[in-house]
Amino acid sequence: AFGRVFDAVTDPLVGNWSDKCKSRLGRRIPFLRWSALPLGLVFVLVFCAPVSAVSSLNTIWLFITVIAYYFLITCYCTPYTSLLAELPHNQEEKLKLSMCISLTFIVGTCVGYAAPIIWGIFIGNGMARIPAMRITFAILSGLATVFMLVPAFGINEKDYCNAQPSSSNMFSSLGKTFKNKDFRTFVGQDIIYWFGLAMFQTGLPFFVTSLLHLPEAWTTYMMGGLTFLSLIYYPFVSKMTAKWGKKKLLIAAFIGFVLTFGFTALSGEKLGFIPITLQAVIIVLLGSFPQAIFGIIPQTIVADIALSDQIVTGESRSGMFYAARTF
Repeated sequence: AFGRVFDAVTDPLVGNWSDKCKSRLGRRIPFLRWSALPLGLVFVLVFCAPVSAVSSLNTIWLFITVIAYYFLITCYCTPYTSLLAELPHNQEEKLKLSMCISLTFIVGTCVGYAAPIIWGIFIGNGMARIPAMRITFAILSGLATVFMLVPAFGINEKDYCNAQPSSSNMFSSLGKTFKNKDFRTFVGQDIIYWFGLAMFQTGLPFFVTSLLHLPEAWTTYMMGGLTFLSLIYYPFVSKMTAKWGKKKLLIAAFIGFVLTFGFTALSGEKLGFIPITLQAVIIVLLGSFPQAIFGIIPQTIVADIALSDQIVTGESRSGMFYAARTF
């Protein structure tokens, strides 16, 4: 819990550091290069407590490594997402880049969820459970670090943007960010979205077992179905955005989630005239399209607001806008 609070505090701090960076490599790339390798190392150290028993030393070890993990992932992710406002030169590029980020996030998450399968193979070959888990995390960390280094060394930031570093300190920049009316409106809906989504995803096992009276394995099937279908919708979201605009699509997504949550609340005996398995399928069908919209559109809206603010104020602070959203 302390790690999450620390993470929230460091978001605007790192966002401000990135906005003020005067490196010849740009404002974002130096952070990506500096944090990737330490982040990969610290991730492994979290799972390598020094004492093989209950120990206060392990508690201290975990406290320090988890705090370091949150700090380093902020140092990477905040400048990384800020590039979404600075690399593309039109809305089509911005949407495609956002779609790629969302898609690779899902792929990476799926790879992460394969961890039990990987350490199960090691255990099946005679390795003890704890070493098998540590080796698995080391493998995943190495893979992640390689991919983190790709944009760090593969992108020449100066080729795409040449924004002047911000001169505002953290508190001043954060205050200016929240003074932006459009950003406050966006953050309001963003909080509502994440609150609702977290409740739905956290409660899904309960909906499956207690309302639909299906085996727990159906939780995995439904989550997989939601993810798979939302990926299929991704190309259509880009085309619909060009035709109808982002605002209308977001409103449609909220309506879609209202229908999804409403149907889920009534699922089970109250909708007994619909076969139970069909009810599960309907929940997946209703929820996948709005999930696709929210996977792409919101982060491009932050980019739009940051660029609009830059035009009005003459100060480029996209790092702080993304940090404030995460905060």
